[in-house]
Amino acid sequence: MTQYKKSDFYYDLPEELIAQTPAEPRDSSHLLVYDRAQDKVEHKIFRDIKSYLKAGDVLVINNTKVLPARLFAHTEHGGAVEVLLLKRLEKDKWEVLVKPGKKCVRGKKLIVSDELSLTVEDITDSGERIVNFKYDGVFEEILERIGSMPLPPYIKEKLNDKTRYQTVYAKRDGSAAAPTAGLHFTPELLADIKTMGVEVAEVLLHVGLGTFRPVKEDIITDHKMHSEYFEVSAEAAEIINRAKREGRRVIAVGTTSVRTLESVADENGLLKSCSGNTQIFIYPPYKFKCVDALITNFHLPESTLIMLVAALTGREKILDLYKTAVENKYRFFSFGDACLIL
Repeated sequence: MTQYKKSDFYYDLPEELIAQTPAEPRDSSHLLVYDRAQDKVEHKIFRDIKSYLKAGDVLVINNTKVLPARLFAHTEHGGAVEVLLLKRLEKDKWEVLVKPGKKCVRGKKLIVSDELSLTVEDITDSGERIVNFKYDGVFEEILERIGSMPLPPYIKEKLNDKTRYQTVYAKRDGSAAAPTAGLHFTPELLADIKTMGVEVAEVLLHVGLGTFRPVKEDIITDHKMHSEYFEVSAEAAEIINRAKREGRRVIAVGTTSVRTLESVADENGLLKSCSGNTQIFIYPPYKFKCVDALITNFHLPESTLIMLVAALTGREKILDLYKTAVENKYRFFSFGDACLIL
């Protein structure tokens, strides 16, 4: 079996192709379509995706909602500290990233505002802090008022409208980053797709910042995958299982939906209703159990996300597709264009 190195998933990307702002309207982004059976590439606009869907298909979306998880705090002596919420452990206990870390020793109190403060309880082996929040009122409402969207570091421009880093179907608070393949859908486009007879199944995976962590190890199998919380409802499992039994396509919207489905599916691609944490790491060669097709954005070189997509197309083909995307001036990463792999 091939032992892939992270450098096997490197490609050159001109900086000007890193999208700084979302497309307006959402479904006007570009769409690269790759048909694996015919080894054929087409260049479309995202709303054209309807041409590639048919009655009976199941579109699987991740209904997680991004928390305005970036907080600007200060110590009792006035030192500025940036706090990024990663994962809720208990009601008021969170795992967070802090910057600078040296000020945030155990027992240190940080003040965000008159109504919100936190105390460092512990430090993890990888340097995250376990903190306890104190507040007056409803935590989520306070966050909504004073928190900022945790945009990836490669986005330098200010996001004026918080909703543009949410999917239109976001429901469940808990993500530190958006499931960005879903950002291209409008309510109207989704309604049209359903009218065509395409079923939509909603799953949940709270996206952690581990998604953006670089692969440090040279041999990719040595990489330790981050853990993310997921849920598959009985309703979603039933919709997907019926499709699998009837030989209909299951099309995942985004790598987060893929990770959820492939974490839960049995050898026949069937799911059961469940929840938990997944550390699944998908890279070539991999036999997909549930997912037949994928809608995804263009991902960072040497990232676990490009490795996942390469598992569907093959490594050489994904690098070839990315080269085509660069040549055609597609926009890359979170606010960038999309790719449909059939």
